[in-house]
Amino acid sequence: MNTHPISDFIHHHFRHFNAAALIDAANGYRTLLDEGGGMFVTLAGAMSTAELGLSLAEMIRQDKVHAITCTGANLEEDIFNLVAHDYYERVPYYRDLTPEMEQALLDRHMNRVTDTCIPEEEAMRRIERAVLDLWMEVDAKGEALFPHEFFYRLIREGRLREHYMIDPKDSWLVAACEKDLPIFVPGWEDSTLGNIYAAHCIAGDVKNVHTVRSGIEYMIRLADWYTIFTAERPLGFFQIGGGIAGDFPICVVPMLHQDLQRSDIPLWAYFCQISDSTTSYGSYSGAVPNEKITWGKLGTDTPKYIIESDASIVAPLIFAAVLGW
Repeated sequence: MNTHPISDFIHHHFRHFNAAALIDAANGYRTLLDEGGGMFVTLAGAMSTAELGLSLAEMIRQDKVHAITCTGANLEEDIFNLVAHDYYERVPYYRDLTPEMEQALLDRHMNRVTDTCIPEEEAMRRIERAVLDLWMEVDAKGEALFPHEFFYRLIREGRLREHYMIDPKDSWLVAACEKDLPIFVPGWEDSTLGNIYAAHCIAGDVKNVHTVRSGIEYMIRLADWYTIFTAERPLGFFQIGGGIAGDFPICVVPMLHQDLQRSDIPLWAYFCQISDSTTSYGSYSGAVPNEKITWGKLGTDTPKYIIESDASIVAPLIFAAVLGW
């Protein structure tokens, strides 16, 4: 009986081009872990709406992910899916939608992400009601939490459990909460709940805007966490997509070296990026890994991989290979 069907298939068939790069990256990931290292994963795009939790949650449970940086959208959309999955609608013909058809979706409060529509009332407003209560409670006490810490508290206190529509084992944020995984969410205000939070601050429901802690505070916490973690073991950087989710955390190393003069801090020990942003002039997301050497983020001998493909296809396959599925 074949106990590793996915791993065996991709190792047999993925021999060239982006397919071979996928295998190389997965093998490098496993090697780093086998040698006692850890992995830092970044999530851009709409990977939570793509239900990456189906594989990422198990990676977290098996200690193959040691910290995550994600956009505010990925943080909240995993929970949206958790409580509203059955109300989502898929639109496989999304390329053929007319402006009038898009307006019809809006009129039904169905917010489209490529081929998937997120239901406003069952997802966004349901979470808003739960988290607003928590924002106001924390605000009234004069306390402050990071965005992900509010979600951890919602999960741990069971405030959402009655609304679960999928098995919570398929939620990467639930898995992260169970592990108390470090999460960093730069630019959280650029998210649905970030916008909602701003509105409640304007309306006066939340008195202190700093009740939700900021991106600068996240960078300070990341610097402390990176320093402590890498004092004991090497840490790799696995980047899904581009943008702030990847740009923000990778900069912690040159900040520690160049701005704080801590020359003993190790560089990232592995780098892989999955992106459909092809190599181009001036595009950070399309920059080849060697460019990062000039910024003090990677070294000349850091294992480096770039897979120019669709992360919703590639990331689960790499995770499957790392998990031995």
